Amino acid sequence: MAVTTSARDSVLVVTYQTGLSATGSPILRQRSFPSVKSSTLDQDVFDVAQALYGLQQYPVTGVRRDNRFELVETV
Repeated sequence: MAVTTSARDSVLVVTYQTGLSATGSPILRQRSFPSVKSSTLDQDVFDVAQALYGLQQYPVTGVRRDNRFELVETV
């Protein structure tokens, strides 16, 4: 059987550093923002992450977009 995909939504995931451990390794945290429209441009998603985290003291170490798709079996 064939499968058809359709874009659903995306999740914006931001990784940021909150400090250093006793051994000097970075302490990283992640925050997820669900329900990003699949039609939103990657640049816009990145810009929103930069704007949000530009308001706090922790530096951003990564921005990720996880796209979600629905898989439907076609007959």
